[in-house]
This record gives sequence, C-alpha cells and structure tokens, in this order.
Amino acid sequence: MTDSHLVTARFEVVAWDPASLPQIDGDWVTAITLRKTYTVGLVGSSVAHFISSGDEANRGYLAAEQITGTLDDGRNGTFTIHHGGLQSSGPSTSFGYIVPGTGSGNFIDWRGTAIISHDAHGAILSLAVES
Repeated sequence: MTDSHLVTARFEVVAWDPASLPQIDGDWVTAITLRKTYTVGLVGSSVAHFISSGDEANRGYLAAEQITGTLDDGRNGTFTIHHGGLQSSGPSTSFGYIVPGTGSGNFIDWRGTAIISHDAHGAILSLAVES
C-alpha cells in the first residue's frame, strides 16, 4: 500500500556562492552553490548545485539539492530533489522531483514531486510525497 502526503516547507537562501564549470567556454551558463535553511513544515538545511542560463527577462535553471531535516511530526532524514524552471515574459513554469532511492532515515522510501514557488511571505517547497 502506498502512503501519500503533502509537505509544505518554507525556506530562505542563506548562502549564494559562485561555482566554476571547468571546460565551459563563454558566459552562457552560470553555476552557483546555494545553501538554504528550512524553517516551517520541514526544519533543516540543504545544499543545492544550481546552473542557470539567460538574462533578467528570460532565464532557465536546473538544480540538484540534498535536504536534511525534521518534519513537524518528528520524522527525519535526508533526501535529494532535482528541480528547475523557466522565467520569461509569458507564464513562468517550474518542475521538480524527489529522486527515488536517495532518502535516508524516515525518508528512505520517498518519491514524488517537488515544486518551488514564492508568495508574499517568501519561498516555498511543496512536496507531494509517496512512500
């Protein structure tokens, strides 16, 4: 039997460090290592390796992020998500997934979707978890 539940986690980026991309010519792609703190819904931290292309008006990004934390109900562990998005003059889009097999602790069997959005209060990670 599959267990499904939603996790809504608020976070803030606490470090944004440029990273190098060896053997990449030109400035068409940028790499950054992000560190985040999760404070609501999931309390913990993460490291994300983030690549981006484009300019302020039109850009896309891809990221691999490992999250370690504790849910409101006390379950804890680590899992990895891959996520990305496009921002343009039209509607913005985003996508993301919990990578199956990357969980530990109480998150060992996690899989599902992972979507990042923003509201007036800041950044949100919405997980639709199956285990």
